[in-house]
Amino acid sequence: MTLQQLKYIVALDTYRHFVKAAESCFVSQPTLTLQVKKLEEEVGLTIFDRSSQPLVPTPMGEKIISKARYILRETQGLKDMVNERKNELEGTFRLGIIPTLAPYLLPLFVKEFSDAHPQIQLEIREINSEDLIESLRQGILDLGILATPISEASIKEYPLFYEPFLIYAHKNHPLLEMESLQAAELEEEGLWLLDKGHCFRNQVLNICDKSDLLCTINRLSFESGSIETLKNMIRSHSGYTLIPELAVNETMDTPFVKRFLEPQPAREISLVTHINFDRELLLNKLRQSITQSVPSPMRMESSYMTIDWK
Repeated sequence: MTLQQLKYIVALDTYRHFVKAAESCFVSQPTLTLQVKKLEEEVGLTIFDRSSQPLVPTPMGEKIISKARYILRETQGLKDMVNERKNELEGTFRLGIIPTLAPYLLPLFVKEFSDAHPQIQLEIREINSEDLIESLRQGILDLGILATPISEASIKEYPLFYEPFLIYAHKNHPLLEMESLQAAELEEEGLWLLDKGHCFRNQVLNICDKSDLLCTINRLSFESGSIETLKNMIRSHSGYTLIPELAVNETMDTPFVKRFLEPQPAREISLVTHINFDRELLLNKLRQSITQSVPSPMRMESSYMTIDWK
């Protein structure tokens, strides 16, 4: 049994496809297939059920893969510890980020961070919160950026900033005419939402103190997976939604946006890792790069009322 064989079965579990798993490991498909077969022969168990499409682990295979992920994570942790002692920032790290944050935050810091740390390669994946948390547990991801708190025993949270929620409404909507605005004054009618599965959707419903619902306006029911789609629909049709501040395009969106009274409802955005991830130097540099990229008021927790999504 070798570490390389463990990497192969973890990759195969991740992609559930021999060719894709081999490509991710930078080996040929026959090489990966042969090594997985050798490992199965050595342990005397079938790790993957090849009769299923896509293939799936056997019940015992799931336990072996889980242990393999743990071993690989601990092995990488040992390498990271050595590099940390040598004060070196290098290696490839897998970063997950939620969809309602990715298009707005990543352009603010990724290039500067990469230019400052050329030996670090970030493999970035856009992924919803529940899948991100599970991927951290399994060692599929090293780092994540999402709304917190999540209160998971196996996950560390490093708060970065507090992003306020803003009203985004049609130009003729009465909310835009109000001198001051509190969450309690929001009405169910005309509220547009993201699809189920987005933590942002849950936070919007928590702010509005509404049950889970669909927006119905003039016989139109609509949910979207994109904040930008919601904005476009509202501008062209009617109604309102809530958007995070980083999603505001000052050139286009200012006439449609209104802030809440302080303390403004906001989501806490954090960098998260598995509890066994111990690259403190990397974490500090990444946190610094992200926090410096956002407006300074977002770094002051006292200005906001944090909204949970769970």
